[in-house]
Amino acid sequence: MKKLILILLLIPVTSIYSQTKNFIDLPYLETSAKVDTLVTPDRIYLTVLLLEKDTKGKISLEELETKMVNKLKVIGIDVSKQLTLTDLSSDFKKYFLKQQDVQKAKMYSVLVYDAKTAGKVIVELEEENISNITLEKTEYSKMEELKLELKSRAILKAKQNALAMVQPLNQKVGVAIYISDSNSNSTNVLQGRVGGIMIRGASSLTTSKYEYIADDIEFEKIKVESEVFVKFKIE
Repeated sequence: MKKLILILLLIPVTSIYSQTKNFIDLPYLETSAKVDTLVTPDRIYLTVLLLEKDTKGKISLEELETKMVNKLKVIGIDVSKQLTLTDLSSDFKKYFLKQQDVQKAKMYSVLVYDAKTAGKVIVELEEENISNITLEKTEYSKMEELKLELKSRAILKAKQNALAMVQPLNQKVGVAIYISDSNSNSTNVLQGRVGGIMIRGASSLTTSKYEYIADDIEFEKIKVESEVFVKFKIE
């Protein structure tokens, strides 16, 4: 009985070993390929910090909120979807708790879809003495679809690389026997001045306060890349 059990256990082990050995013994070519592209961010998040003390007590926090909401509506911002009340960051909390006026500060996140609108938000709120505006983050709404597309393009490029390598040898590229997908990466940086996101020459605009916004606030395109490693059978 013990001998029978031993034989049954050895069968799958032998089978696995045989398959592994056959895979290793296959003549193959290993190559990699990387592709990248640049996309313009279409989701820009601005943080607006309302401080009652900035008005030296002349305007209440509630009045500042009302002025902010009205200005955003003038621009065309859907405040029900694009304006969100957020919690104060830890740094602000520590500061205001020391000053014992944390209740006189509120932080909002404003979502816009292009740099020009971001500039309009800054200009309009500045007119109401709301100037504590910083960039929170930028995103591309179709990032996942783009990453899948880049993976497909990387695979095709890897195949082209393999064909170029075996052609001088008068050999052919067979099926892919191994594919490894490196994680896709994306990077982006705000282009221009950030310290409250300032518009160059905004105070001197005369004919149109939006005239130079498109040139003065620009967000660098997001770089997205994908890399694959492929082993092709050589025939």
